[in-house]
Amino acid sequence: MKLCQLTAMLRMAAGYKSPCAFLFAADTQDGPARAACQDGGGPGRGDYLPMDSLNLADTFVTFLALFGPQKVLLSFGRLARTLDNRSVRAVAAATAATAACVGVVCALTAPWVATFFHIGVAELGLAAGLLFVIYAIGLVLGIHFDTEHSPNIAAGNPAGEENSEDADPTHPLTSGFRAMLLPFVVSPIAIAADLEESISAGGWGGRWTVAAAFALVALVDMLLTWVLTPLLRRMHESLLEVLSRLLGILLVAVGVGVFLDGLAALGVLHGH
Repeated sequence: MKLCQLTAMLRMAAGYKSPCAFLFAADTQDGPARAACQDGGGPGRGDYLPMDSLNLADTFVTFLALFGPQKVLLSFGRLARTLDNRSVRAVAAATAATAACVGVVCALTAPWVATFFHIGVAELGLAAGLLFVIYAIGLVLGIHFDTEHSPNIAAGNPAGEENSEDADPTHPLTSGFRAMLLPFVVSPIAIAADLEESISAGGWGGRWTVAAAFALVALVDMLLTWVLTPLLRRMHESLLEVLSRLLGILLVAVGVGVFLDGLAALGVLHGH
C-alpha cells in the first residue's frame, strides 16, 4: 500500500468522501481509479493534485497514525531505563520541539525542496522505505544505531559493556536527543508524509494546516511521554526487548512496502 494511499484511507475514515482529493499523479499507470483522480494534468513525477478539502483534524489523524505515541513511547521507554523522570521529560520536550520545527519547515518549503532536489513521490518512498527497513532490522537484531556507548567501552574496558545503554546519565539531554533522532525527530515515514501532504496542499493555507497538524502530533507525543514516564521506568528490560523486536518486525514490513511502492512509482515494478 502506498504511503499516500494509507493517508487516503485514514482521511476517508475521518470523514472524507473520497481519497482522490489528495492522491498524487506519478510516473505509473495505476488504472482507471488513479486516472479518475487526476484533474486534466498530464501524468508526471512533479504533477500533484491539490487537496480540495484539507482540514486540521483529518491531517492530525493522519500524522497521529504515522508517528504518534504508539511509535515513540517504546523508544522513550528505553531511555527511562537509565535516565530519571526529569531527564526523560527534558529529552521529550527537546525532541518534540525539534521534531515540530523540522515538520513545520518541511511543510512550508516542500514544493521548493522537491523542485530544488528534483525529487517526487517515488524518491521519497524509496528513501523513507530504505531507512525504515535498516532501522527496523536493527530493532529486530537488538542493534541500536543511535546508542551512545560509555567511555569504558571506547577504552576497551569489558566491565563497561554492561553499562552500555541508550542514553548516558552523565549527559542525559545530549545522549537522549541522539537516541531519539531517527525514531522521532526525523522519522523517515513522518517526514515523507509531511512533504507529500504539503506538496499536495496547493497553497499556503493548506501548507500551514499540514505544519500545524505535524506540530500538534509532536506535542501529543511529548505530553503522553511526560505522563507515562513513571510507568515506562517500571517496565522490565525483557518486556522492552520483546516489544522492541515485535515493533521492528512490523516496521520492516512497513518499510519494505513503502520501498516497493517507490520502485513501482518509478516504473521498475508493475502491478504492485
